[in-house]
Amino acid sequence: MQWFSSSAYWLGRLVFQRSLAVVYVVAFLVAARQFRALIGERGMLPVPAFVERVPFRRAPSIFQLRYSDRWFASCAWAGALLAAAVAAGAADALPLWAAMVCWAVLWALYLSIVNVGQTWYGFGWESLLLEAGFLAVFLGNDDVAPPVIVMWLLRWVLFRVEFGAGLIKMRGDPCWRDLTCLYYHHETQPMPGPLSWFFHHLPKPVHRVEVAANHVVQLVVPLALFTPQPVAGIAALLVVCTQLWLVLSGNFAWLNWLTIVLAASAVDGPRVANSPALAPPPLWYESVVLLAAALVLALSYRPARNLVSRGQRMNTTYEPLHLVNSYGAFGSVTRIRHEVVVEGAAHRGPPGAPEPPHPPPGPHEAQWYKQREGRGHPVLRPAGQEISPDTPWREYEFRGKPGDPRHWPRQFAPFHLRLDWLLWFVALSPSYGAAWFDGFLLRLLLNDRDTLRLLRRNPFPDRPPVYVRARLYQYRFTTWPERRETRACWHRTYLRDLTPVVRLRDLPEGVSLTGPGE
Repeated sequence: MQWFSSSAYWLGRLVFQRSLAVVYVVAFLVAARQFRALIGERGMLPVPAFVERVPFRRAPSIFQLRYSDRWFASCAWAGALLAAAVAAGAADALPLWAAMVCWAVLWALYLSIVNVGQTWYGFGWESLLLEAGFLAVFLGNDDVAPPVIVMWLLRWVLFRVEFGAGLIKMRGDPCWRDLTCLYYHHETQPMPGPLSWFFHHLPKPVHRVEVAANHVVQLVVPLALFTPQPVAGIAALLVVCTQLWLVLSGNFAWLNWLTIVLAASAVDGPRVANSPALAPPPLWYESVVLLAAALVLALSYRPARNLVSRGQRMNTTYEPLHLVNSYGAFGSVTRIRHEVVVEGAAHRGPPGAPEPPHPPPGPHEAQWYKQREGRGHPVLRPAGQEISPDTPWREYEFRGKPGDPRHWPRQFAPFHLRLDWLLWFVALSPSYGAAWFDGFLLRLLLNDRDTLRLLRRNPFPDRPPVYVRARLYQYRFTTWPERRETRACWHRTYLRDLTPVVRLRDLPEGVSLTGPGE
């Protein structure tokens, strides 16, 4: 079939596949380094408990068949090594069928992780990586010319990412329509980067231009992706430029980088000169690609309908394989930044003060404790009146989320700090942490090694704290004069306690504090 493939797309395929493999490397490394505290056997949301209540058909995963922390770690590290090999060109050195198997294994391994990752993997860029990774299986390698239909399906993904994000903004927060959202966004985004403070302090007319340019790139430019070259390539380059702007202004895991990878696949086109001569594809390959394309087009109905729906949904997957999804970001923008600050105390008062007996909790604490007994956290108990005003509290410091006002934000993306991101949601509403936040506090009381590895600094390196608490603060970027005077990036104001002070409950000897059911 002469129309099936075109050597002119060789560069777009090359850049897309090698770059996508690098994103896979990052995703598998994130999983390998963080899973034990989050979803491991003794994690906050353990996989064994999840697979007991969720059947395979709803969350297909190799971990439905067997799970252990060692098996999960082996799969994550194997995925990272395979992705690194593909990024280095290993798939192009293999026969066509073997190259497709490599990409399929990467997709299946990461799908298995996402489908048991629960809340920790509920981000749109997980589905975006899986959707792009599925299409990469059918792009072939150096043995054949790139299939045109798959290259156009990549543009369809990019279109939904950009156009969906643009529509959700216009239908959502009024500040997108009056061009004022960036008065707040750089300060209140989930995880600011090292330049976010400077972006926030740009003049307001510049912020309005930023928003207007964003609307053009997300609502007008994506339509040009389906036009002939060089217009489609120019449209893709505009997307790349705006995504790089977002990379500079914040930390959004691999969302921006993966969008850039998708856009790079559309830059190449029929006008590229000196394209290498590639062999026509075999019949079996054409058949497999056409079947996969037909499946993707059939599954595109609901995401396409979502784009034109008044009730548009962001970051939604419609089937457990994450083959075709809906995307969008920041339909609403918070005006005030709230942050959860977690503190611990080794004793109730000045050094050497004796530990008091456990008094009965007050009415508020008793209600708090009763609610948590039904959620599987009976090992925590409110500290009640044993805490004095002299209790010396020490603050836990996180890697990415704001904490100490003097600590300047750092660049982590494309690496994804899952705990830090979820704590941003908890600050918006404690319900986001209903399933795991108490377990997090419990692990701090135990100085759990895996949990502490997710933090920047543990203020209790020698022995665990006796008490922990979570408090809610309002944060804002300092002004230029404040910055010069205090050298601080943030100014914070205490609002209220998010939880009462808690400690471990006395348990009978031999009762485990962590594990399934806790």
